[in-house]
Amino acid sequence: MSANTIYSDKLPTSPANTLKRKRMKRPRTHWLPYMLIAPAVLLIMSFLFYPMANVFYYSFQNFNPAKPYYNGFIGLDNFKSIFSQDELFYSSLLISFKWVSIEVVFQLIFGLLIALLLTQTFAFRGLFRSISIMPWAVSGVITSTMWSLLFNEHMGLINSLFVKFGFIEKNFAWLADLNTVFPAVIITELWRGIPFFAITMLAALQTVPQDLYESARVDGAGRWKSFIHITLPFLKNSIILSTLLRAVWEFNNVDLIFTMTGGGPANETTTLTMYVANQAIISQNFGYGSALTVISFIILLVFAMGYLKLSRFGKEG
Repeated sequence: MSANTIYSDKLPTSPANTLKRKRMKRPRTHWLPYMLIAPAVLLIMSFLFYPMANVFYYSFQNFNPAKPYYNGFIGLDNFKSIFSQDELFYSSLLISFKWVSIEVVFQLIFGLLIALLLTQTFAFRGLFRSISIMPWAVSGVITSTMWSLLFNEHMGLINSLFVKFGFIEKNFAWLADLNTVFPAVIITELWRGIPFFAITMLAALQTVPQDLYESARVDGAGRWKSFIHITLPFLKNSIILSTLLRAVWEFNNVDLIFTMTGGGPANETTTLTMYVANQAIISQNFGYGSALTVISFIILLVFAMGYLKLSRFGKEG
């Protein structure tokens, strides 16, 4: 071994040389995961962001295929017409808020009750858990068709039962009366939406340590106190996330209402999303419908951000 080698080995290694050696030893594969997911990301972006950008573009246009001679850029005229001249916009927005509030609250309450029942030990528990999921697996069109037949004035099962047990004297047109059409649609969507909360809450209940309940019983706490101080804190994040998702889904719900009532009678079930469908699909006024969609998007975005902020999602205690 030469003197130069001995001397160089005794020299302290600089931080720059150490970092350079680590980079040379580290395999250059840190970009590989991003390359693997890039096709899927590009595909999702093309199906998600391109239609969204189109909606924003057409919201500033007068675009109606039936009247092409009027098509063109009109700036904010669509939005001005919505806020200053369109009374149906405000009524549909109010109906949407009422629809979402009733659906989410009652779906959460009944879904949580079913989940608490399904956590108990009893015979055929697995069978009842499977049955509770079935309404959620049925599509909105099939659900609305089935319940439309149940509410049918002439051959509906609901009329038959109500007449038989003396609740009503003769058959009633549930979906054609202004006083009953909205509750009828509410009941139909409750039947379909409750299983979502039941499944979500049931999954969250499986994560609650049973030792906490045993300790609470030793300390003299009853079921109600255990539910308030143990169960609900563990369900907090699941409740916040599920109610947020369900509120967005219900706000955008159009298949069930479109099939059952078409927004009628007298716009009694015309939610904002239903109004968008009527403008864009039936009237082919795509520019005006796009402007309504942009307003819906902003409403949902502000609601989601405010809801997560106020509920302190992901923050304990």
